[in-house]
Amino acid sequence: MNNTLSFFLNILPGKIGMFDVKLINVEDFTQLLLRVGFNLLVTYIVVFFLYAKYSRRKDFYFSYFAIGITVFTLCFLLENVKLELGFALGLFAIFGIIRYRTDAIPIKEMTYLFVVIGISVMNALSAKVISFVELIFTNLAIITTIWLLEKILMLRQEGSLKITYEKIENIHSQRSEELLKDLEERTGIKVKRYEIEQIDFLKDICKIRIFFDLNDASNQVRNKNGK
Repeated sequence: MNNTLSFFLNILPGKIGMFDVKLINVEDFTQLLLRVGFNLLVTYIVVFFLYAKYSRRKDFYFSYFAIGITVFTLCFLLENVKLELGFALGLFAIFGIIRYRTDAIPIKEMTYLFVVIGISVMNALSAKVISFVELIFTNLAIITTIWLLEKILMLRQEGSLKITYEKIENIHSQRSEELLKDLEERTGIKVKRYEIEQIDFLKDICKIRIFFDLNDASNQVRNKNGK
């Protein structure tokens, strides 16, 4: 009887393994599933309901989710490994200096990337350290702060465009309103401000950099396409 009981205990999933490594640890695996689902939910809220809504860009979706899940699983699986502070700092440094050779990542996109990495590290390394209530509250605090910055403070993303302008008589300080109106009519963009970078009186041209709200520009393009 004792031998039979010992046999069944040895074939339980938690006991089956090789080289002292279990085939499955039910408790840890359940916690991994819950935390992966929770982290993906928070990442989804940040990317789709905050970043996408106000930035109106989709080219960073893949990067945010791929880096988020990779950082989370890396930190979660290495949680029990003895790591020094240098590992955590090095992890942030590696992803913090990311630059794609084809195109540099704008500041706002880099900020959201840091937020996604930070959320993933926090949700992974907080296992068995803080309660789920504290973890949920911390994630909600981050989401709420970002929403306040985007919605309440109206921190809009500003774009710029450099153009060559030939009506050089309009660059006079007393004709700034005429210049601004002409720039808006030519570009179809609501210009917030402009800077005259270079003047060539021999060719009667000048280089002007105009600044505009990216959200307003996107809305204007969408309205034109809708029509």
